Amino acid sequence: MLSRSAPVFYGDIRSHERVPLSFSTFIRYCLGLLKNRDGRRDDFLESQKHSLVVSDTEQTDLHFGEAPQQFYLAQPVPLETKSLSSVNLWMNSMKARSSTHYDPHHNLLCIVSGCKEVTLWPPSATPYLYPLPLYEEASNHSSVTLEEPDLSLYPRATCLSDFSQKVVLHAGDALFIPEGWFHQVDSEVLTIAVNFWWRSMTISGMLEHMDAYYLRRILKRLTDKEMGRIRCCIFLQVVWIKL
Repeated sequence: MLSRSAPVFYGDIRSHERVPLSFSTFIRYCLGLLKNRDGRRDDFLESQKHSLVVSDTEQTDLHFGEAPQQFYLAQPVPLETKSLSSVNLWMNSMKARSSTHYDPHHNLLCIVSGCKEVTLWPPSATPYLYPLPLYEEASNHSSVTLEEPDLSLYPRATCLSDFSQKVVLHAGDALFIPEGWFHQVDSEVLTIAVNFWWRSMTISGMLEHMDAYYLRRILKRLTDKEMGRIRCCIFLQVVWIKL
């Protein structure tokens, strides 16, 4: 929202308007204000008429005038129709790494400050990540140490790089991580992030968050069994023809 009554955001919608703006542009705007808190705020606002870079989908005329104005991020547009399961604030003082895991919800990860590198694997890569046993609490986590995998225990891990995708996120960036996608997150020193979780259509119809994982495993086993039966039938037919 863009308010003409800043710093107060009144309930009267005539005092503000909704302005399409990328999250990265909003962050640059905030950082610029922090650098210009020595009384040159009006000069900075005037400069933003020319320095703010907006995409084709954003409103190019931000209606900067002489009256004090202020942006306020009320709700990311993609989440307006979602029923959020939780909103989490993540901060780390030193470098940190999450274990490789998947979440039972769709995830929108937004970087406020610092840098994160996210490595992603689709659900089809599950056999190569060797998830922990289903009866354990952390069964949505991989048992493979990705830096130095023990290939004698996890021989399929040699194929992990064939399925992975990496993305580096900086302040103002956001990444959508679908439900069921395994990911490992490496955070630089003093990184701050906020993420939004909401239930996917698949998860919404299930009683427990692990049901989707169980279902994928069951379907894979049934598929593998059926493919094995087909291969066996083909082999028997070939043998019969030769005889």
